[in-house]
Amino acid sequence: MPEKILFVCVGNSCRSQMAEGFTKHMAGRDVEVRSSGTKPAETVSGKGERVMAEKSIDISNQYPKGLSAGDLEWADRVILMGCGVEDPKLDEVKDKVEDWGIDDPMGQPVETYREIRDEIEGKVKDLVKKLKESQ
Repeated sequence: MPEKILFVCVGNSCRSQMAEGFTKHMAGRDVEVRSSGTKPAETVSGKGERVMAEKSIDISNQYPKGLSAGDLEWADRVILMGCGVEDPKLDEVKDKVEDWGIDDPMGQPVETYREIRDEIEGKVKDLVKKLKESQ
C-alpha cells in the first residue's frame, strides 16, 4: 500500500505545490500525495509554475485547496512547509507531523523561487529514498 503524504503551507500556492509536483515525479506509484493550505490562495504562483517547468515538472493544472480534517485523516505523513503553519486540526495528528521550515518565496525575485525549489527538491529526494528503503 503506498504511503500517503500531505504537504501543507499557508496559501497552498507555491511550496506545497512544488513538493507535491516533485513527489509525484520522483516517487510515482510508491506514494499518494496531496497538498493543501490553511488559508488557500486563489491560484498557484506563476513564478512557482515557471521554476518547476525549468525542471520539466508541470504544476499548472494544480490548484490551491484548503486543509481539511479528511486530508489529515487520509495522510500517513503530514509535512508542514514552514512559515508558522497553524491550524487546530493539526493538533489532532501531531504524531504524523514534521516541519521542513522552508522560507516562503512569495513576492521575491524568481531567483529566490529557484533556491526554494532546489531546497524542496533535495528534501523530497531524501524523503523518497527513505520511503523506498523502508518498503
